[in-house]
Amino acid sequence: MFTQIALFAVSLLVLLTASRLLLTLWLWPRVRAAGRPWAIFRWGLRIDLNQLAMWAGIPALLAPWLADQPLAVTLTGLWLQLVWLLFVLLEISTPQFIQEYDSRPNRLYLDYLKYPKEVFGMLWKGYKLVLAAALVVLLLAGWAGHALFAQAAVNTLPAWPWRIVLTVLIAAAIVLAIRGTLGHRPVNPASVAWCGDSLLNTLPLNSLYNVLFALYAIKNERSAADVYGDLPDDVLQAIVCEQAHIPPGPPELPTLHHQPASAQPARPRNLVLIVQESLGAQYVGNLGGAGLTPCLDALAATGWNFTRAYATGTRSVRGLEAVTAGFPPTLSDAALRLTDAQSHFFTLAQLLRKHGYRSRFIYGGEAHFDNMKSFFLGNGFDELHDLPSFDAPAFVGTWGASDEDMFNKLHTLLSQPGAQPTLHLAFSVTNHTPWEYPAGRIAVQGEPATVQNTVRYADWAIGQFFERARASDYWRDTVFLVVADHDARVGGAQRIPLRHFHIPALIVGAGVEPRRDERIISQIDLPTTLLSLIGVSDAHPMIGHDLTHPHSGGRAMMQYEDHYGYLRGERLVVLEPQQAAHHFRYTAPDTYEPVAADPELENIALAHALWPTWAYRHQAHTLPELRRAGLA
Repeated sequence: MFTQIALFAVSLLVLLTASRLLLTLWLWPRVRAAGRPWAIFRWGLRIDLNQLAMWAGIPALLAPWLADQPLAVTLTGLWLQLVWLLFVLLEISTPQFIQEYDSRPNRLYLDYLKYPKEVFGMLWKGYKLVLAAALVVLLLAGWAGHALFAQAAVNTLPAWPWRIVLTVLIAAAIVLAIRGTLGHRPVNPASVAWCGDSLLNTLPLNSLYNVLFALYAIKNERSAADVYGDLPDDVLQAIVCEQAHIPPGPPELPTLHHQPASAQPARPRNLVLIVQESLGAQYVGNLGGAGLTPCLDALAATGWNFTRAYATGTRSVRGLEAVTAGFPPTLSDAALRLTDAQSHFFTLAQLLRKHGYRSRFIYGGEAHFDNMKSFFLGNGFDELHDLPSFDAPAFVGTWGASDEDMFNKLHTLLSQPGAQPTLHLAFSVTNHTPWEYPAGRIAVQGEPATVQNTVRYADWAIGQFFERARASDYWRDTVFLVVADHDARVGGAQRIPLRHFHIPALIVGAGVEPRRDERIISQIDLPTTLLSLIGVSDAHPMIGHDLTHPHSGGRAMMQYEDHYGYLRGERLVVLEPQQAAHHFRYTAPDTYEPVAADPELENIALAHALWPTWAYRHQAHTLPELRRAGLA
């Protein structure tokens, strides 16, 4: 057992150091810009020793007493081989994960394991070579692990007094390695953060540690107060209401307020929310992007085009909670995935049901993904139309039916006769790895399976839909929102890479005059604005601004990994776990100038980081009748 553990310790430290070195060399331009690369390896050794002690600690403690038992040697060998393969798997997964998410494997790595069909389908179709290489490395690692850790001879045990001494010394070493420091707090990701680049701050970690820490951090649904600091409830509610330009509501529903509609149409207007997968401003021509969206650009010229709209996060569920529920981002998971938000939680569908609307969710994939089916059907949506309901789709890829199929379904539903007004939420799937779309629709440039070509196809599908919509009877009575859920592959050297939170957002249709709006806005401002445009006056708990008022807008908020950003004008506040806030003067698209702290703005940022958790736990993001039903 002693030999097995010693070989495992040396092998693991070599593996993790070599992986960290290769990642550092791969990311060298960013590492060089950040400075102090030695910090990666100094702190990395502490993290690796932490993991070594966690996984080999029990066999090491038992070795002075059981190393002469063949069964103990065999079981130790099996355990160490399993742990070895787990470390290897996470490290070889890391480069591709960084490519996609600009981070080491984290909580998202675990989240995707819940959907093996979609995820492994995506990997098989888009990354065959990567999978083949990973399999070869795993097989070689398995062979090496078996050779190193399985074939060990039994040891002669030391004399009794020395066994006790050895056990105490091993226990002390394990405790010190797990703590990683003699200081008050044990080592954690905040301890090893050494620069302003969130990806580089994960390099001292190893990927298994990062995943396990993310799993640990899920406890208590990740209280923002434990991470960023706290505010008294009365101060918290006062700040949030003041910044939302609303009077304080009742104590149990402090943001409940009556919003009068700016428009007064002769008949209720239909509302269509089109959420585009991964369509960042970097691709959109009229927003200064790559010019891959001529149809969207033409559409923007005919409607209310928000040129500085910002996503609240980097996941689809985050964008969906903002657009459909007006719920701000939080350190915890998105509302769609939280247990106590599966019913009696506010959505536009809940409110519009009171006004006679019928609500439908249309999605080209399978709606169980990311818990969308449970959340939407449990919170006011009457119908769900996902892949199984599509008749003879033109193309089905890894993530579901193509965008044109989704828009065909949406057009069919909108064309159905009926006096009842409707809310439609339509969520696209095409612009996602492995970049699949039907042939013959666009002029492909270069390699077909690229994000650039899927953006071109998604834009083509938008153009085709709106061409039909304008010629349809429902056009004159319908307001349409087109907005991205988030950008593709968000990353960068900044604590909050704002250029990757910049997204297209535009409103067209009945009663909407063309205008180019350059105010900073958040996704949470869109549902409140839409209520005003369709003529619905009612009480709700959303804290987004009604952008039909000239003095609204001017601020955005976003969650990025463990960082929370609050942008007001040109000032950006970034909150980080157990650290002082960072203050910047931000100039789009990518200039950050550190500035002196603004305590008032910092408190505003903190209040908005804390409020969603408070509202969720107190069932305060809801309507009075829904809250009563939920408490009954």
